Amino acid sequence: MAMQPGRRIDWTTTALVLTLLGVLPTGLRAEAPDQIKSFIANHCLDCHSGSEAEANLDLTSLDASLNHAHDVTKWVRIHDRVHAGEMPPEESSTASAEEMKLFAKRLSQWLQSHQHAKQKSEGRVRGRRLTRLQMERTLHDLLGIDIPLADKLPEEPRTDSFSTVAEDQTISHFHLDRHLHVVDVALDEAFQRALGQADSYDRTLDAKTLCRRNPRRRTREPELIDDRAVTWSSGVTFYGRLPATTAPESGWYRFVIRANALNCPEGHGVWCTVRRGLCVSSAPLLPWVGAIEATEDPKTWTFETWLPKGHMLEIRPGDTTLKRGRFAGGQVGTGEGAPQNVPGVAIESIHMTRIHQGMTDEQIRHRLLDDLTIKPGKKGKPGTVVSTNPDKDLARLIKRFAHWAFRRPVTEEEVAPYVAMAIDSMSEGNDFASTLRTGYRSLLCSPRFLLFQEEPGPLDQYAIANRLSYLLWSSMPDRELLQLAEKGELSDPNVLRAQVRRMLDSPRGKQFVRDFAAEWLDLGLIDFTQPDRRLFPRFDPIVQQSMLAETHAYLDDMVRENKSVTWLIDSDYTFLDSRLARYYGIDGVEGDEIRKVSLEPGDHRGGLLTQGAILKVTANGTNTSPIIRGIWVSERILGVPIPPPPENVPAVEPDIRGAKTIREMLAKHRSQESCAVCHRSIDPPGFALENYDAAGLWRDQYLQKSGRRVRRGAKVDASYDMADGRHFEDVDQFQTLVLEDRQGLARNVVDKLITFGTGAEVAFADRDDVEAIAAQAASSDYGMRSLIEAVVTSPIFLTK
Repeated sequence: MAMQPGRRIDWTTTALVLTLLGVLPTGLRAEAPDQIKSFIANHCLDCHSGSEAEANLDLTSLDASLNHAHDVTKWVRIHDRVHAGEMPPEESSTASAEEMKLFAKRLSQWLQSHQHAKQKSEGRVRGRRLTRLQMERTLHDLLGIDIPLADKLPEEPRTDSFSTVAEDQTISHFHLDRHLHVVDVALDEAFQRALGQADSYDRTLDAKTLCRRNPRRRTREPELIDDRAVTWSSGVTFYGRLPATTAPESGWYRFVIRANALNCPEGHGVWCTVRRGLCVSSAPLLPWVGAIEATEDPKTWTFETWLPKGHMLEIRPGDTTLKRGRFAGGQVGTGEGAPQNVPGVAIESIHMTRIHQGMTDEQIRHRLLDDLTIKPGKKGKPGTVVSTNPDKDLARLIKRFAHWAFRRPVTEEEVAPYVAMAIDSMSEGNDFASTLRTGYRSLLCSPRFLLFQEEPGPLDQYAIANRLSYLLWSSMPDRELLQLAEKGELSDPNVLRAQVRRMLDSPRGKQFVRDFAAEWLDLGLIDFTQPDRRLFPRFDPIVQQSMLAETHAYLDDMVRENKSVTWLIDSDYTFLDSRLARYYGIDGVEGDEIRKVSLEPGDHRGGLLTQGAILKVTANGTNTSPIIRGIWVSERILGVPIPPPPENVPAVEPDIRGAKTIREMLAKHRSQESCAVCHRSIDPPGFALENYDAAGLWRDQYLQKSGRRVRRGAKVDASYDMADGRHFEDVDQFQTLVLEDRQGLARNVVDKLITFGTGAEVAFADRDDVEAIAAQAASSDYGMRSLIEAVVTSPIFLTK
């Protein structure tokens, strides 16, 4: 946004010419304050006008009515660039520092005035619906069931990384069709468990049962050795599948596995994967169940997993650093593994039990039918509901259920249409249970179930209960929250803080960390790329799952212990199991349980930034890019928004031949002024992390592939200058510099919590509120739990 020195443009003349040409919107002439117009005319239009505008920002076509979100975004960007002193460029502008400061102030006041007025009339948050995860959890809590439902609904769009943002949520015909399907599946399961007979399955599978039927056949099942079902370390697909564990019906099963290792490597046990699937070539995907580190002494592990009908477990050595046996033809014969002296796992027994993770059948029966009795069915058929006054019972039960489904009290008038629909169904000859199901189905297809019920202005008590519950549990409020809402106590900050502590300390509290991190930190996308096996042979699914466990445990510890946000950047501890510790090169960690581990400076670890899960999701599986990591760290951790690049600027692609380093290519890229401004913020965190490869390991030199060969390339240079000119030599010094702005880190966490919890991104007009919320936690050194409590008790959270 610059002009040639000394050149001035008369705004009135320019505006008149542009208006006659049909270029300048009327809104800019009518609504932009005169001082803003004058500054733009004198210091910006020379470079930012027409089709050849710098950075593709044509101010002559910018609408000043602020009715379009993309124009508001551009005005905010103009404010931020001028406020930061980045524009107009010093070398080509006559604007004084005082003029720039005054322009930024007036533009800020104009934007805030517009957004505050809009928020007052419409609310910060548009009407929003339950996400598919929230829908699954809500139906689980409402009906007491535990079957997977989220994957039956369409994928969610993500705004600022969050699926909860109302702005981009859609409800298409397809979405409504899928919603109806999910409601039917959920109600079928609930009524079947309420009226049917209890499902049970309990078997102890000994080694002989787990092994292949015919010892002479070459198969992929374990072989029987010394009364153990043995599977050797191998690359054979589906080797270690256990047909004896095949699920007779879809459901949750608990597996208690007792096993030991054979031919343990020196210094550690045999790490094995536990996965599930059909284990046939037509269905190759095997979802994760867990991992175990088998040792020479037998141990017992317990896993709970959803197992679709016909699916089975596969248990096998999965550590890619283990020596592997060679078996021809994709099958393994009895005795082939032992002479090769490769590691193996020997299973003594597996106890398999059908379980339920939600309510008991009796509790579901009470949720659906209250005190009505059931007449048992004959020969395994569902029972029938006994009612002496069907119409009255229907009205009573539907109103009772609506209170839970709509997550607030309802009147008889509000539920009358649903009751009438159910009574009409009964008049057509349907039995009481199917009639009641019709009433419940209509409630679950109501906008009052699917959508959040919020009106502009301060939230009512039940809207507060819902907003709090869906922030921390991604599900409907429980009885205690609704009772507090009924008493009108949820406006009390002390009550809200107490509820935050109760909810985070509950068994469901740990899930908040996983839900929030899955979107905020992109951990839900960790499977999106797979590191190149040739470049990163030590990486495997066990390492990846341990990385996730490390980050989840670390964040959970931060919330539980109210650790400062500074621990996101650096710390002297992390959470490891023996496999991940060995992968990182950290000694002294034993066992397959994640536990807190102290770090030494030479470990090159500390803080969220250096954890494998973060480093993996910010790389593409083959190489790293300071741009990708720099943008991610800036936006997700440091709270520095990075605008999209101008359309006329090509992307920087790594030179896979190694002729040029990424540093050399970026130096040329930054020579363009429109690129240099953003890269001053992007590049420092990107280069600071260059010592970590695409699989999360420390490196001193780059690796390069040449055909089938991998060789060491140039030495890694992690030094750079911060946007404000401060220099760092490596990631340690970078962390030290970042930690000087603690409130900035806290402000970013508040921003993400507000976006995730309210369903709206933080607007320009919200910035002062966010700053004030972060400042409230200063006395706890910006503790994570303190920040959550400050958000929940803030006006921005308690207002639509």
